[in-house]
Amino acid sequence: MEIVIEAGNLKVEAELFDTATARAIYSELPLEVTALTWGDEIYFEIPVSEKLDETAREVVQVGDLGYWPTGNALCIFFGPTPISGPGEIRPASAVNIVGRVRGEAERFKEVPAGSIIKVDPA
Repeated sequence: MEIVIEAGNLKVEAELFDTATARAIYSELPLEVTALTWGDEIYFEIPVSEKLDETAREVVQVGDLGYWPTGNALCIFFGPTPISGPGEIRPASAVNIVGRVRGEAERFKEVPAGSIIKVDPA
């Protein structure tokens, strides 16, 4: 499932994987939300309520899209968080891996907290 994530002048394509959580997120698109940041992570609450599944990870990769059940939030990972160890990206707690940014996820460093983010089907 292809999606587009926009924030200001930044427009990035991404893929949602074929999982129950990703399908639930896709069914709620389009979304327009306010970005929150935590280190090099953007996250925002979405109208989806899912539990951890077989994709759940406590350490993620640059470009991963994660669903954080604790906060009913979609997360975009593009670098270390405040609790990351050397050479790792660690969410606040486990996330379901629901997709992946295409291209340079590090570009999300340009997006400050409080920015409006739009997530649309491609």
